[in-house]
Amino acid sequence: MSTEYQFQGWMGLDPSAAEGNMKWQSYEPKAWQETDVDIEITHTASEPTSCHSIGDRVGVGAQSSSCLRPDCEECSNGIENHCSIANVNTYGDKYPDGSKSYGGYADYWRGPSHFVFQIPEQISSEDAAPMLCYGVTLYSPLKRNGCGPGKKVGIIGIGGLGHFGILYAKALGADKIVAISRKANKKDDALKFGADEYISTDEDSKWPENHARSVDLLISTVSSPNMPLEQYLQLLRVHGTFIQVGAPEDKMPAFNAFALIAKGVKIGGSAIGSPREIREMLDLTVKKNIKPWINTRPLKEANQAVVDMDANKARYRYVLVNEAHTK
Repeated sequence: MSTEYQFQGWMGLDPSAAEGNMKWQSYEPKAWQETDVDIEITHTASEPTSCHSIGDRVGVGAQSSSCLRPDCEECSNGIENHCSIANVNTYGDKYPDGSKSYGGYADYWRGPSHFVFQIPEQISSEDAAPMLCYGVTLYSPLKRNGCGPGKKVGIIGIGGLGHFGILYAKALGADKIVAISRKANKKDDALKFGADEYISTDEDSKWPENHARSVDLLISTVSSPNMPLEQYLQLLRVHGTFIQVGAPEDKMPAFNAFALIAKGVKIGGSAIGSPREIREMLDLTVKKNIKPWINTRPLKEANQAVVDMDANKARYRYVLVNEAHTK
C-alpha cells in the first residue's frame, strides 16, 4: 500500500546502538495486509501509541503478531503471547513473509490490528506507552498467580518493571506488598508506590532469616545471573510461587532442590501478557486511577535516553515524545 508519509525512525544498525549510537533513517515496513493498521506514533517506551479507525488513539505492546490459527493451542485459548508458530516481537523481529518488525522509536508503525489496543480516554498517551509492555509484564503474572485479598506479595527489583509490580499488586488488593532491592535508596519511592515493607539485601545481612516464610508470591524483575535465588526462595511461605520475568543472558543460579521440596514451592516464568490481559490491565488502570512514574523526553534524544537508562537515571521509565505528532 502506498502512503503519503515515510516510515522513518531510530535504527539499531550494530551493537553500538545499545551505547547510544542509533541512526535516524528510513525503513521499509511490513508488506500491507487488510488486517493491518498504520499508526502515527506520538509516544513510545518500547512500543508506539496513538490510530483502529482513523483518528482513534491506540497502542501496541511488545508483541506485533502471532499465527492466530484455530489449530494453534495457544492462540485459540487466548494466550497469543506464547504462540510457538509465528510469534512476532514488535522490535527486531520478522513476520512469516520475511518483512521486518520495527519498534516504536519512529514516526509510523504498521502491523496486525489484533495487537492494537484502544487507549481509554482516562489514560494519557505518555502513561499508556510503558504500560503496554512493562505494565502487562507485571500485571499478567500477578493476576495469573492469584494476587489479591488474602495474598502477600514480594517484588524483587524496584525499577521500571518493579514499580509496575507494586502499583498493580496494590490495585489487585494484595494484603501486603514487600519491595526488595539491593540498596535502600529506593525505599521512600517504593512506599509511595504502595509497598508496605522494604528489604535492602545489601544492608541487612540476615534478611533471608528475618523475612523467612513471609510472602505467598515473589515476582523477580532482576536479570543478574548472580541473584541470591536460594535466599529469595526462603521468603516464600508453604506452597508459595516464585516467578521470573527478568531475563538474564546467562544461566539462572544453582540452588538446592530442598529449597523447593521442603515447603512445596514452585518456580515459574512469565512473558509479557496476552491481548486479553492488556485490556484487563487498562480497565484496572482506569478503575484504580493508576499512574506510573515516568520521565518524558523528546524522541530526538533517543540515543541519550538509552545511555541514561543504562546508567539507571530513569525514575522509573523514559517515555519518548514524538513532538512532530503531538503539536
